[in-house]
Amino acid sequence: MRHPSFTHRLQRKRRIRARISGTAKRPRFTVYRSHTQITAQVIDDVAGKTIVSGSTREAKSKPNKEGAKKLGELIAKKSKEHKISAVVFDRNGYKYHGCIKEVADAAREAGLQF
Repeated sequence: MRHPSFTHRLQRKRRIRARISGTAKRPRFTVYRSHTQITAQVIDDVAGKTIVSGSTREAKSKPNKEGAKKLGELIAKKSKEHKISAVVFDRNGYKYHGCIKEVADAAREAGLQF
């Protein structure tokens, strides 16, 4: 049996994904959190392609708030290289606080529009 919080996150994720979809002009910026790292992707759902991806390992940092800031800046920088300035944020069912909020805020400060 799965832990109830895991199941609840998946239910929230399904509700969010029913409303959010990325396009070529405004791709979906999604964040995944695990115990060992935080990963982020910018995805074009129409084409089914990941345009940009990054992780705290790639940013050479730990999966904490400081690492989340570095990851947000890294994703924003890579997105600008691919001429992406506006995205739709997908928190992937996680609550919008802590590391998830830090990734989003750092990406906004680095120039991505949500």
